[in-house]
Amino acid sequence: QVQLVESGGGLVQAGGSLRLSCRASGSAFSIKVMNWYRQAPGKQRELVAAITSGGSTDYADSVKGRFTISGDNVKNEVYLQMNSLKPEDTAVYYCNARYGVKSGIISRNYLQWGQGTQVTVSS
Repeated sequence: QVQLVESGGGLVQAGGSLRLSCRASGSAFSIKVMNWYRQAPGKQRELVAAITSGGSTDYADSVKGRFTISGDNVKNEVYLQMNSLKPEDTAVYYCNARYGVKSGIISRNYLQWGQGTQVTVSS
């Protein structure tokens, strides 16, 4: 089973930047997609950015032009560079990964979540 560990959250002033990291560890797995979600108090969890193993990316409209997702397939890490942060970006940010595990001729797909990292943007 894959484990995900996020890091890089913290407190920053509006207009500042933070870089989140998420490392996937385990054995015999193949990452298909890694995503960053966030959940603000009293709100539903929302997708922020996604990146496929081939490098295709997608973003929520609210972060386009400010956030950049990137990945390192060798290290099994994904990053979220967050610039021009706003107070409304305050949330717990979660990494998740869709991955496959092959056993013989059978391949099964799984979804794993990280524990989350707090991002707080002060006005």
